[in-house]
Amino acid sequence: MTDERKNLAGLSRAELAAEVAAMGEKPFRAKQLWHWIYHQGETDFQRMTTLATPLRARLAETHRVTRPGVAEVQTSEDRTRKWLVRFDDGQEAETVYIPEDDRGAVCISSQVGCTLTCTFCRTGTQRMVRNLSAAEIVGQFMLARDSYGEWPTPTDGGRLISNIVMMGMGEPLLNYENVAEALKIIMDNEGIALSKRRITLSTSGIVPMMARCGEELGVNLAVSLHAVTDELRDVLVPINRKHPIDELMAACRAYPGANNARRITFEYVMLKDVNDSPADARELIRLVRDTPAKFNLIPFNAWPGAPYECSSGNAMRRFADILNDGGYSAPIRVPRGRDILAACGQLKSASVRPPRSAAAAQPASV
Repeated sequence: MTDERKNLAGLSRAELAAEVAAMGEKPFRAKQLWHWIYHQGETDFQRMTTLATPLRARLAETHRVTRPGVAEVQTSEDRTRKWLVRFDDGQEAETVYIPEDDRGAVCISSQVGCTLTCTFCRTGTQRMVRNLSAAEIVGQFMLARDSYGEWPTPTDGGRLISNIVMMGMGEPLLNYENVAEALKIIMDNEGIALSKRRITLSTSGIVPMMARCGEELGVNLAVSLHAVTDELRDVLVPINRKHPIDELMAACRAYPGANNARRITFEYVMLKDVNDSPADARELIRLVRDTPAKFNLIPFNAWPGAPYECSSGNAMRRFADILNDGGYSAPIRVPRGRDILAACGQLKSASVRPPRSAAAAQPASV
């Protein structure tokens, strides 16, 4: 049965304050709730012991603190973990935790499906269903913390889940308002308290939103480049037809906060005999010449029906060497979670857009 109580998890400070005020409670109660929800990770009002007992009972009747549901959990042989996250309306998206030796990153989705149809990306084969709300975006991070027992928020910086990458299903800058609200909740120093320097937002090149993202959020920027000519990028990343490479690079050069200490990451998927020649590498160096830049070379991760093959190891090493010799960091990413289709470019859910009449109240894109 559907729980009609309002979910407090995912509300901003202002929204939480409004809920408290509507109950006739003093403003400081909102601060207490914020601490319990986002610092302690508590979901049971009865354990929120700084709240008066009658208030806890009232909250339990009218409100809840819950995460999105989990339809399936898979753990890779390399310890990568993937959740098929199910939201209140039954739609689903995937969330991935990528562990390192002493830390790790949660890869969070911003949409169910995607509008961009990048030809090397499995998510692009799924039609856009809808944007995720701020609560649904925050909820993905919170359920990952639940899974690894990382509540309350560590105050000494020691945690397994140390970073966020907005690189899951969807294009974050096409759902900017909800993504921004979610990240502001996550960065709040009195709650989850994850530094903006530990958050990276990846975009395929939604140029008009890039400056606003830098000014308002100040998070690290990653750009899905993948080609050095408009002719090829029009195919690989079709949004390029609207915002071609020259326009995209100008936006990168102007990105607020970008400097040699906080360089923009250019993501480049390595596709055999498509974009992996030495000439491509040399052209990349020319493209980023006036931009604080580093590269992330991504071996193509295959999926059923994929139209590409991964570049050979020799081709990738040769490509990386040219970039390194040009003065740029260009590590070749070690694929993680391939065996559970959790690697970069492999995410997809079975969700489909509901009939037009049912979807009318929820626009599919911004």
